[in-house]
Amino acid sequence: MTARFGHTELPDEQAQALKKAIRLERISLGVIAVTVVLVLLVAGSSQAMKAAWIEDSLSLLPPLAFLLAARLIRRRPTAAKPYGYHRAIGIAHLVSGVALLVMGLYLIIDSGLGLLEAEHPPIGVFVLFDTPIWQGWLMIAVMIVTGAPTVILGRMKLKLAPLLHDKVLYADAQMNKADWMTSLATVVGILGIGVGLWWADSAAAIVVAVDIVRDGRKNLRDAVRDLMDSRATQYDGTSPDPLTDRVVDCLGSASWVAEAECRIRDQGHVLHIEAFVVPVDGRAPSLEEAAELRERCVELDWRAQDFVLSVAEKLPEELLPQLQDRGPRGPRARLLTTHSKEQS
Repeated sequence: MTARFGHTELPDEQAQALKKAIRLERISLGVIAVTVVLVLLVAGSSQAMKAAWIEDSLSLLPPLAFLLAARLIRRRPTAAKPYGYHRAIGIAHLVSGVALLVMGLYLIIDSGLGLLEAEHPPIGVFVLFDTPIWQGWLMIAVMIVTGAPTVILGRMKLKLAPLLHDKVLYADAQMNKADWMTSLATVVGILGIGVGLWWADSAAAIVVAVDIVRDGRKNLRDAVRDLMDSRATQYDGTSPDPLTDRVVDCLGSASWVAEAECRIRDQGHVLHIEAFVVPVDGRAPSLEEAAELRERCVELDWRAQDFVLSVAEKLPEELLPQLQDRGPRGPRARLLTTHSKEQS
């Protein structure tokens, strides 16, 4: 069966990456579920273990959101939803960000109060084969054993996120990759209690909570930006998507185009592209010329299936505010220079 995102048929590389991502997220759910149970069983009254358990529980959200969105986005567009279901990725991203941010802030307040009230969390002893063992060692063993698999899974997901242009998968991978920090902070907090530093437990919990807030803030910011139809960025949200310049250069390569510009918004995995071209000497292109140019632009990237090409008398600056920001060496300036030479 052909892999699709709505009406977008995936290339073989992306189709295989999607299958691997789905498999990894299912494995993640199993690993996290086991981790949540184990941490809960040994948590005792430790604030650091409580924070680790909450973070592990919240870690279930991104894999669930990814798997749900992966099913929704395969649906074809309908009359009621002409743009398809790609925004499911953005909604899943938003839900994950809000949950992380709210719970992280709660943990900071809760652990901060523990410090102010000078709580001394007790860690008991259990007997194994007639030998008393400090429960803290069991807590440390659980944190080390459960932390390692998520780090490995996170590294594997990081390799797939750019192939699928999937920001939820990338955010999940970043959370998995950072789990070692949670495990390390929790271990330090437990050892602190063992040597009589009562405040180490709450301090470790605050460190974990700050990390949760950081993840939540970034995910929330990126999700809101995409849902507000901001300029498309790369999968990690760090820089503008280079496809914008590539599309403009492709448009300008047509002999009948004098000026060209485009705007791109992120719809999840795929991009919605609106391109505007001004023909040379005001000559309207034939249907064949326009269709051929559009097809060449679409072939630049598998994500560029939703592509609208408009022929205009001049570039609509009210729709393309970036025209005012282009420097003298921008794509538009290069196009104008090239065609001026051709015409001369």
